[in-house]
Order: sequence, then C-alpha cells, then structure tokens
Amino acid sequence: MPRTTDRPVRILLVSDLHYTLPQLDWVVRSAPSFDLVVLAGDHLDISSTVSLDAQSVVMLRYLALLQAAGRVAVSSGNHDLTGPDANGEQSAVWLGKARAAGVPTDGDSLWVGDTLITICPWWDGPKAKEAVAAQLASDSAKDKKNWIWVYHAPPAGSPTSWDGKKSWGDIELTEWIGLHKPDIVFCGHIHQAPFIPNGSWADRIGPTWVLNTGRQIGETPAHIIVDTDAREALWFSLAGSESLHLDQPLRRPFAPLDQLPQWLTPKSRDRDPSPA
Repeated sequence: MPRTTDRPVRILLVSDLHYTLPQLDWVVRSAPSFDLVVLAGDHLDISSTVSLDAQSVVMLRYLALLQAAGRVAVSSGNHDLTGPDANGEQSAVWLGKARAAGVPTDGDSLWVGDTLITICPWWDGPKAKEAVAAQLASDSAKDKKNWIWVYHAPPAGSPTSWDGKKSWGDIELTEWIGLHKPDIVFCGHIHQAPFIPNGSWADRIGPTWVLNTGRQIGETPAHIIVDTDAREALWFSLAGSESLHLDQPLRRPFAPLDQLPQWLTPKSRDRDPSPA
C-alpha cells in the first residue's frame, strides 16, 4: 500500500492474549478509538483444552471484527505455529487466511499516515530468518518519517526480556536493531517482564524504543498506547499506569500516569480515551 497523508498516528498495542476471549472482546470494543491496533503474537494457547484448529477459527473471526472496526496488524508468536510452511519450517499457517481476507500479517508491511509498520513472523528456521532479514533491509530503504516493527520476542539483553531469572531475548533482533535502527519495536513474549524487579515494559537500544505490554489476568489486557505526534507512550496495567516521552532519553523509573494526557481526551481528536 502506498504512503498516505502526513498525520499523527495513534496505535493500540496488545500481545500474548493467548485465546483469552474477554480480553479479545475488549480489544474489539476499543479498536475504533485508534488508527491502528497491533496484536504482537501469541494469539493462541498451546496449553488450552481447545484445539489449535478451533482456536484459530475463532481468532480469524476476531481479526475480521477488528478489520471491520479499523486497521489492524498481526504478527505470529511461538504459540501460533500450526504446521510447516513451503520450506518445511514451522509457521502460523492459519494466518494465511487472515492475509487472504485483507489483514496485514507476517511478512507484510503497511503505511499508516507517514508511519511504516513492518510485521515480522516468529521464525523457526534459516529460510524464515533470511526472509525477515530481507524484509527489514527492503523496508529500511523506504522513505518514512516513523518506522515501527512488530516482532513477538523482545531483544536479547533487554529488561523487556527478563523473566526474573534470565533474559529470553532474541539475539538476531538485537543485531537487526543495531543495523537498521527503527524508531520503535513492538513485542511481547515475556509476560512478567513489566511487573518484576529488573524487568520493564520499555527499553531503549540506541535510538530505538522497545515496548513489551506484558500479560495480565482479567478482562482488560495490559496494553500500550503510542501517539506519533505527541511522541509519547502510555502503559496501562493492573500494576498501574506509566508514561514516557519518545523524544527524550531513557530515564528510569518511568513517570506514573496520574491523569490522561490532553491528546488522549475526547476533545483532542473527538475520540474516547483509553478504556483501561
């Protein structure tokens, strides 16, 4: 899709919903308030008593609802792999049906305003890894104001990949960030990272921000809202809410969010604030 108008973009990020239907319902209800909804992997749950085939059918229906409500981008996670691809490597085969229905997913790129979104799969072999590297190199050459990656695993060595005992980050992602320097990487995978000592929902590697929503119980998922014009990211969770400015250096601890910023109020752009 070609680049569209130069305008601010408001994005809702969720990840690791793991077939939690009340949380998916919340995302669908919230979607009209945003320019883009990003689901950063692990939509299915391999530990569920519901088969992956049945889960994928339900998830495709939710993706259709999100598509009807606005724009959506969906990447795969390790729980989403359902069979071999043409190269014999495990992949989220079922997401091919989402792409056929017009939902941008693994290996796709899309423009939202002047922001380029690059959606990367959970790769499980050398061919898929090569495809991700080629996709990032291709998108790197495009003229863009903002560049955001959707990549399920957080980078190695980052507090966004810390589970309390060790870092489970992706070494290749760390290398690709150093090579291409995107503005933001949306990820997930390590559920507890934002909630534990030495973990975090946000990190910065050079000029690149890394954001991991984490996972929580309840009907409302942990989620992050980004506004490209305000250059601000907000994290909402049962543990509290925090904010950071994307145009400023990384400073910990992040500021608690005592009130919604003006850009997230109904008066700012005639939209509802976060329903968190």
